[in-house]
Amino acid sequence: MGERSRHSCTLVYLVLRSNSPNNSSTEDYILIHYRHVALAAGAFTLSCTDTPQQPSSPRSPNAALTAPPPAIMVGAGDIAGCPSNYRDEATARILDTIPGTVFTLGDAVYEDGTAAEFANCYAPSWGRHRTRTRPAIGNHEYHNSGFGYFGYFGNARSRPLGKAYYSYNLGDWHIVVLDSERTMTEQATWLKADLAANRRRCTMAYLHQPIFSTGDLLPPARLKPLYTILYNAGADVVVTGHNHIYERFKPQNPAGQADWERGLRAFVVGTGGAPLLPMRATTPNLEVRQNHTHGVIKFTLYWNRYRWDFIPVAGKTWKDSGTTVCH
Repeated sequence: MGERSRHSCTLVYLVLRSNSPNNSSTEDYILIHYRHVALAAGAFTLSCTDTPQQPSSPRSPNAALTAPPPAIMVGAGDIAGCPSNYRDEATARILDTIPGTVFTLGDAVYEDGTAAEFANCYAPSWGRHRTRTRPAIGNHEYHNSGFGYFGYFGNARSRPLGKAYYSYNLGDWHIVVLDSERTMTEQATWLKADLAANRRRCTMAYLHQPIFSTGDLLPPARLKPLYTILYNAGADVVVTGHNHIYERFKPQNPAGQADWERGLRAFVVGTGGAPLLPMRATTPNLEVRQNHTHGVIKFTLYWNRYRWDFIPVAGKTWKDSGTTVCH
């Protein structure tokens, strides 16, 4: 009989992300230890244990990777006006406490988005954060062909491509800003190409008018092709304003059917400061709505999921929050 051979032990380290069954995930990293102990030629045992590990030195070959920090976005639509019943200063004070990118969902200032209105009614409140704002245009800005809007925010931020629609990357997310008012056919062609070139896992779109809403202003049919393009490309979230209310929907397909596998979750956040407005009868897949509290929505964008928090103005207590994993 030949001599029985023995081999040294080998450890192989793998770093995995953890996901929970309830469609949420954590940023913890798990170090899996595979111990291969050869007892004899052709025979071995295999044992596996999972142990949470703290990151060690980046120079160490056995170091667990650390998750990238999440990106922060905060904003709302339908914001400022000079009359005393506008609450834009109250919502701007929330922005004062939150770092990250500020976004506007259209109708940043009433009534017509003129240069004077931006200077006198928007600049004293949300204008404190102009240098970190990525705006979307609304129907009121088009009352003067967008001149006040483009002039105030500047071409580099409001139309970097020479149009009112554009995209940018924020952390591990791809962000698409759409124009809900004009150039639908041209915009659809651009959107398809933009999403085809995107290599990030998670995608958010925001624009002024809603795809789905129970507010008193009905969603326009012209937006459905853009929503369909977003859906087909695997986008995750769409955020709008226009109706002066707050709404959150289940993930839906373009037909308005619940779709937890591929659907986009729609938010309406027209609570930036303009007077709040009535709501129509409820609709399928609507999860939450209210028209009594101004506030902003904060998104915390992780590499594989997002968290939302509706933050009310001082003196109000109504809130909404949750987490969903990207497609």
